Amino acid sequence: MQQPVFFLSHGGGPWPWLDGPFRRSFDWLEASLKALPAQLPEPPRAILVVSGHWEEPRFTVSTAAQPPMVFDYFGFPEHTYRISYPAPGAPELAERVVALAAAAGIAMDRDPERGFDHGTFSMLQPIWPDAHVPVLSVSLRADYDPAAHIAFGRALAPLRDEGVLIIGSGFTYHNLRRFDETALQPSAAFDGWLRHVLTDLPPAERTAALLGWSEAPSARIAHPREDHLIPLMVAVGAAEGEPGLCIYSEDAMRGAITASSYRFGGGLAPTGFDLIGAREREAMPG
Repeated sequence: MQQPVFFLSHGGGPWPWLDGPFRRSFDWLEASLKALPAQLPEPPRAILVVSGHWEEPRFTVSTAAQPPMVFDYFGFPEHTYRISYPAPGAPELAERVVALAAAAGIAMDRDPERGFDHGTFSMLQPIWPDAHVPVLSVSLRADYDPAAHIAFGRALAPLRDEGVLIIGSGFTYHNLRRFDETALQPSAAFDGWLRHVLTDLPPAERTAALLGWSEAPSARIAHPREDHLIPLMVAVGAAEGEPGLCIYSEDAMRGAITASSYRFGGGLAPTGFDLIGAREREAMPG
């Protein structure tokens, strides 16, 4: 059965391994992630993650059989540099990805040592905490060309019929200098534009709009560097002819940020995690 495709906002740093107010600011995101397996037609054979935390001059795939951890964050408690998400890698799937890309005229590299960055392990921990599903990490291309990433997603699309779950992991708002009340307006403006594009426009118009994303309202405030947005392009390319559904959204993440996640294909049944506002979040237990 064909798997849907996801673009997920992955939260901040190693948040699933923390406690306190910072950890609690991701409660609604966590609930939406835990609900993801129920949206699948069957358990995935493997998970392919395109993370906003890995970029290379050319698309690159990890061929590690037992990927290590990549602690690509700073200033967190000491124990968060000893955590583990021990999912196996997927070397055979890596070769399938390289072959699909080559058939589409896309050059790829292999990295036998690349491990899981926090755009991968922090997002997957709430979904599959037992880490039993093989995970394949795939990089962005460092030029951030939207058309190239959409084309790469198209090349990956056959994997959906082979039991592979494709996830673009990033954030709909990622301006580290404006993660405070100054983010209220720009994050909401860009999120509103993105939701309209992903859920209201026909597929052909959706692709065209995404190619011009930098002209959207508050686009360069929301993404001064688009590393956390570009994984979305791969997800859209892998499900280009299918409608999108917002499966998670809140307008007060960390008190000020509008953030969302999306599913493409797999039916359009609501998930119950769209939309939570500040009052609802404050009323949540914990």
